Amino acid sequence: MPSAFQFQCHLVLIFLAASKGETRYLEVRDAGEDDPFLLLSEDLKRELSAGQIYRRSLRCIDMLSIEGQFTFTADQPQLHCATFFIGEPEELITIDYDFVNIDCQGGDFLKVFDGWILKGEKFPSSLDHPLTTSQRYVDFCESGNIQRSIRSSQNVAMIFFRIQQPGNGFTVTVKKNSNLFPCNVISQTPSGRFTMVIPHQHRNCSFSIIYPVVIKISDLILGHLNGLFLKKPSAGCAGVGDFVELLGGAGLDPSKMFPLADLCHSFHGSAQMKIGCDNTVLRMVSSGKHINRVTFEYHQLDLQETETRKENSIEEFCFPSI
Repeated sequence: MPSAFQFQCHLVLIFLAASKGETRYLEVRDAGEDDPFLLLSEDLKRELSAGQIYRRSLRCIDMLSIEGQFTFTADQPQLHCATFFIGEPEELITIDYDFVNIDCQGGDFLKVFDGWILKGEKFPSSLDHPLTTSQRYVDFCESGNIQRSIRSSQNVAMIFFRIQQPGNGFTVTVKKNSNLFPCNVISQTPSGRFTMVIPHQHRNCSFSIIYPVVIKISDLILGHLNGLFLKKPSAGCAGVGDFVELLGGAGLDPSKMFPLADLCHSFHGSAQMKIGCDNTVLRMVSSGKHINRVTFEYHQLDLQETETRKENSIEEFCFPSI
């Protein structure tokens, strides 16, 4: 049975809980018929000829992984709408307003959020993002023509909006830009391989996989010696400036997830772990004193693998949610 978190993520039915100040966040409602992740698959399969601009209308709840021009026109009052944008791990997303016709004075809004937010939980977390929470929101009704182009800090971003008058709407153009040193990433797929590099930067970076997975770390360079430590109440990497931790949980925000294992020292070889949580995050904490690097691969954990888990398996509390 799919978990509540997976159900929420795969249906992404959100709406606004508050619209001003630090209390602005989105919540997930009951499931509907539309599945934005199916829309994502359609976009990925679509082939466009060189130089052709992809154009289509937006749904009230939508997800996009492709560049193009997208238009939303209300056919009835739309009070709780959002579009999620996702790119490859090494991409940033730019959203340009081409045309906006909404009634800000009448209660309409159109906002961009730098990252994703679901039911009050953010990715990247507030601990891992270079901007404050309030700075991550760009409200068209407040900025108007001042800021008509917004670039994300990672491979995900979103807009959420309320349009009450039929016929009103907006058009945006979405572009992808290269990111030489990807930091915070949400994976589009349940399997893959990735190398995260933090070059002498004091920052924290998280790679989020919204599936139970088997994750295999094949190379870790932190400028230290060798070692792998499963987290215990009195153990871990406390006091170590550079380390990697594995997190598991049932939500989107890494800062609210349970720490499963710490990797405090460099090693070459293989450390494989099975994590049955709804969301798995590999998070690198960097002091800025070293060039830190970790290479890992992952694939979705199936029921048979949970029944035959062996060495390096993570705490069993994660497994019942599969």
